[in-house]
Amino acid sequence: MLDLLVDLLGRATAKGASAADAFVVEEQSFSAQVRLGQVETVQHARERRLALRVFVGQSVAAASTSDLSRGSVAGLVEEAVSLARITSPDELAGLPDAAELARAPLPDLDLADPTGHDLSPEEKIDLARRAEQAALEADPRITNSEGGDFADHRARYAYATSHGFAGEYGASSFSLSVAPVASSGGEMQRDSWYHVARKRAALDAPEEIGRTAAGRALRRLGARPVKTAEVPVIFDRETAASLVRHLAGAASGPALYRGASFLVNRLGQAVAAPSVTVVDDGTRPRALGSRPFDGEGLPVRRTVVVDRGVLASYLLDTYTGRKLGLASTHHAARDGSGVSVSTTNLYLAAGAASPEALIRSVRSGLYVTELIGFGVNGVTGDYSRGAVGLWIENGEITYPVEEITIAGNLVDMFHAVEGVGNDLVFRDRTASPTLLIGRMVVAGS
Repeated sequence: MLDLLVDLLGRATAKGASAADAFVVEEQSFSAQVRLGQVETVQHARERRLALRVFVGQSVAAASTSDLSRGSVAGLVEEAVSLARITSPDELAGLPDAAELARAPLPDLDLADPTGHDLSPEEKIDLARRAEQAALEADPRITNSEGGDFADHRARYAYATSHGFAGEYGASSFSLSVAPVASSGGEMQRDSWYHVARKRAALDAPEEIGRTAAGRALRRLGARPVKTAEVPVIFDRETAASLVRHLAGAASGPALYRGASFLVNRLGQAVAAPSVTVVDDGTRPRALGSRPFDGEGLPVRRTVVVDRGVLASYLLDTYTGRKLGLASTHHAARDGSGVSVSTTNLYLAAGAASPEALIRSVRSGLYVTELIGFGVNGVTGDYSRGAVGLWIENGEITYPVEEITIAGNLVDMFHAVEGVGNDLVFRDRTASPTLLIGRMVVAGS
């Protein structure tokens, strides 16, 4: 793959490009869905994508193809260079400083599973069946299923630049999920559970995933609305992670230089309670967001975004850094559409309190288990989303609630964090422990 990129970059410079970089990925994926034991869909795909970005002076253009034949690659170079010649110059465009590029040996983050993909399609389908069956057998009130899914994906990525970087790495991922339906007294409630891992052997057992999904569906039976009130709100780990994603989106370069972020000009200022520390760490072995270099060949590292409540860093690639007069934080991501800014393994650091202790600390409030809709204003931080959860009275979970909306402002919400759980688990690229926010408006009947 690197030979292909080196040849491509040589052709681009021979055609008149003053600088160029290129990215290629070869990937293979499989997915299967079963419902009530019967196979509903099976998909298998192989794909190769090649992307080229060229600079002619300060003008830049990009082109991509999935056809890696000699003629197609030659046409890709012609197209990219021709487009760059007619593009308006941008004085900030260009590759990162060569002195900042990652150097060999690149870190081995153990991202690929050499044996995990060896299962036959029938064995992969059986994993989905086992997860769904465990959910269906968990309780007589589990009466239906929206299905069980197994998927695996493996890929090899390579990236090279005309000013000296060339690197490649492989990666794997495996996922298993199930969505059972619970029924009682004419009421039906659905919920789900899943697990994703780099190594198949690290996936939770299908039976464990099925039983967890069943338990989540069962606890929603008997749900009812509540009266509108301003109360403490506890976000479970999954819903709390979405708050961290919103914060990262506001801290990303494109949102900042366009003025579409509530964190513009907030570096060094308090944006959260002192108990809140947010980190992005692309160096964690076997983690889902890890990679040995970013989308511009810069070494990936650990970045503290929020340090004990203070905004310590933005998330920038080379271009957005130059736009803001700052250095890249090595958060470039690369695909066929060009360079963007992306997190790696983003998490809110764990606190000392158990989730049970956080619940016991609430006299009357809401424990959020699912969020609905996209009511978040990235410019102002205003937050309003539909929610599902469990009502807390005198420190105890009492009954499930639904048909409610929770509202606030993200800056106010992070400032109002009164408790951070000790239950941080990396089940996805973004993770958070349970969070207790002192007061939010819960709008019901």
